[in-house]
Amino acid sequence: MTRYSVEPDAAVPHSKARGSHLRVHFKHCREIAHHIKGMDAAKADKFMQDVLDKKSIVPFTKYTGGIGRKAMAKQHKAPGNTGRWPVKATAVVKDLLSNAVANAESKGMDAEKLYVSHAQCNRAPPGRRRTYRAHGRIGKYASQPAHIELILSERSEGVEKADGDGEGARGRKITKKEAAKKRFVKVGGGSA
Repeated sequence: MTRYSVEPDAAVPHSKARGSHLRVHFKHCREIAHHIKGMDAAKADKFMQDVLDKKSIVPFTKYTGGIGRKAMAKQHKAPGNTGRWPVKATAVVKDLLSNAVANAESKGMDAEKLYVSHAQCNRAPPGRRRTYRAHGRIGKYASQPAHIELILSERSEGVEKADGDGEGARGRKITKKEAAKKRFVKVGGGSA
């Protein structure tokens, strides 16, 4: 069994999927994983299908050097307006997600309640080739592969809001000033 960077609580039902040394750009995978983290599994699958169909865009938030600005990138809540349609990386992450969903269904989990609780991408060792430069020199020509891991969990049922006037278990919220007044102890017994 392989180690994941996060070990979820055994009491919470979850499913995992991972890929190692995948020959897709690490930076593309990082941006996709960052964007789908926290999404419902069905929504993430639809998003990646839309990226493949060029109907939606992957917003680039960290690796933005040389990435062109696109109006479509403003549709997402991500900062900035830089984005791309990394088709090969999206197809790989989509396959991993479908694998994680299949793992969840084999465990008897409800596919409707699944969401991406953990999505991470790490750099893998580069694939080294060489290119031929001017004056008989040789330059490096490396690929940047990736390790990707996904963990899906079931969303828990929401807790109903308590009846009553105020917040919390004991009613109205106390301000700092009120708390300070309650701490103050009157000293002396002078009559006023």
